[in-house]
Amino acid sequence: MVTGTDINAPTPLLDRVSSPDDLKRLSDGELTALARELRRETINSVARTGGHLGSSLGVVELTVAIHAVFDTPHDKLIWDVSHQCYPHKILTGRRDRMHTLRQEGGLSGFTKRSESAYDPFGAAHSSTSISAGLGFATARDLGADVGDVICVVGDGAMSAGMAYEAMNNAGAAGKRMIVILNDNDMSIAPPVGALSTYLTGLCARRPVKDFKALVKQAASQLPAPFREGAERARHLAKGLMSGYTMFDHLGLCYVGPVDGHDVKDLLRILRTLRDNADGPVLLHAVTKKGAGYRPAETARDKYHGVSKFDPATGKQAASKPAPPSFTKVFGTSLVAEAARDERIVAITAAMPGGTGIDLFSKAYPERAFDVGIAEQHAVTFAAGLAASGMRPFCAIYSTFLQRGYDQIVHDVALQGLPVRFAIDRAGLVGADGPTHAGAFDIGYLVNLPGFTVMAPADEAELMDMVATAARHDEGPIAFRYPRGSGTGVSLPKTGLPLAIGKGRIVKEGRTVALLSFGARLEQCLIAAKRLDQRGLSTTVADARFAKPLDLDLIRDLVAEHDVLVTIEEGAGGGFGAMVLQALAEEGALDGRIAVRSMTLPDDFIAHASPEAMYEAAGLNARHIVCKALDAVARASGPEFTRDHRLISIL
Repeated sequence: MVTGTDINAPTPLLDRVSSPDDLKRLSDGELTALARELRRETINSVARTGGHLGSSLGVVELTVAIHAVFDTPHDKLIWDVSHQCYPHKILTGRRDRMHTLRQEGGLSGFTKRSESAYDPFGAAHSSTSISAGLGFATARDLGADVGDVICVVGDGAMSAGMAYEAMNNAGAAGKRMIVILNDNDMSIAPPVGALSTYLTGLCARRPVKDFKALVKQAASQLPAPFREGAERARHLAKGLMSGYTMFDHLGLCYVGPVDGHDVKDLLRILRTLRDNADGPVLLHAVTKKGAGYRPAETARDKYHGVSKFDPATGKQAASKPAPPSFTKVFGTSLVAEAARDERIVAITAAMPGGTGIDLFSKAYPERAFDVGIAEQHAVTFAAGLAASGMRPFCAIYSTFLQRGYDQIVHDVALQGLPVRFAIDRAGLVGADGPTHAGAFDIGYLVNLPGFTVMAPADEAELMDMVATAARHDEGPIAFRYPRGSGTGVSLPKTGLPLAIGKGRIVKEGRTVALLSFGARLEQCLIAAKRLDQRGLSTTVADARFAKPLDLDLIRDLVAEHDVLVTIEEGAGGGFGAMVLQALAEEGALDGRIAVRSMTLPDDFIAHASPEAMYEAAGLNARHIVCKALDAVARASGPEFTRDHRLISIL
């Protein structure tokens, strides 16, 4: 256990490691000691930057053992989700850059192919590793320069259907590969479903003759809680033919459970698998999230994601006073609506805290459903609820909603079912980077017949949109909102339903019109003030709806201004494209008004602070001013450009 007194102890073994090759020169006893040093190094690194600490501490011993036994990067080590990869990064030549973790221009918080040869496959979303690993194994057998394939996947990720699709394929293909099930009984939230119960009851059995003594010895040396779990599993296994597990029936040779924090046992088992396995193997390693660091072990979320903290005490830096987050406003608003309407239910895919559904669950536990990491199922489950007369709110991050798109189309939109989609983390999200950015939902939702798509300018408007969605039964409806604190506007006691397809004028002007969809409205108001100061009277409008569009509002803006600029926190093909198409169909683009559309660029924006990311994306007040001035200049000729000196405002 790392304590405050030894957190800064010397790391003589780790200091000798510049790559995994150096681990092969250490004895098994030294590798055990190295794991202790690596745990301290991981704690100290994350203390400086913040990040995913608990999951990384849970795989320290696994990381050491895998790199000591296998020949990475020729052997391919694939981390599922990969938020647990910090010890891996330290051992693979990136120790001196860990202070840049999740910082602008620094190391990614996830594995990234462009960052290191030791990251053969990038990740950040769940349950992809086995599929990717099977791809590597198949390529190897077709002649590619690939060695062994090792996939590390958490028990939480095993609640997603993709993991079973991959295991089903891997078992049938029979390719040699090793899947390590990192069973810490904790993903971001406590795991749910029958599989979680099943995993806690699996016992060690004889997978093949070569492993019998090894696995039996490993099971006997498990700590008491794990031995008790194994004993429970023996009763559970009585109903299984010949003691075979579910994984065996899928075609993977099951080995385990083993203590995932015993380096020497892990080394023996992995060496045996390396030397004897001739097909797909699943090694069940039982670990503890946050292991070896008491503040993490005792925290409710096991220090899943932390801000900067004092490594000696675990105390996280106090956050600055800020308005309530959009997520919290959504959660409290949904609770208020549920008090009014008992048909309202809430669904989340393993993210109750991240989406605000935890607030709903505390108030109405019988009406809250965490379905695990299963976005496809979540969407169709919500569709079934809607078809039965309930009013489901399906709260999912924008980036994860992508995983359920076919279900949105086929099971929701095609049937016109009134599922309410609360799309959190819309737009750019900061340190988690492009893998978690919510860039594409506007474009893929506005193209679906019968869908209503909203975005609030601030947290008060979010309350209104929750109220609107709660009363909307004429087909599916979605509202998207960003990560982080709101703008600080005064909040009403309750939200008020909005007229569908109607926006509002926030500030009136005559020359330039800024039409904002979503939370860039604040930046539009800053830009309008700067344009006013340069003699360009500017209107700011809040669209509220991308579908249906407020065509009356748009027609008025076109008729009364020389320039119209649309702004959205999404990729091209979304709100701005809808406006342009509507104007084109009415002939409004035939020469009278200059129209510009500001979206996220056709690129993946690297991780940085949200402010830096929006600067890189060209979606802050400075860029809005430049876009408007450029449009006016092109319409007015060179005299305007000279008179207004565009460069002076940059």
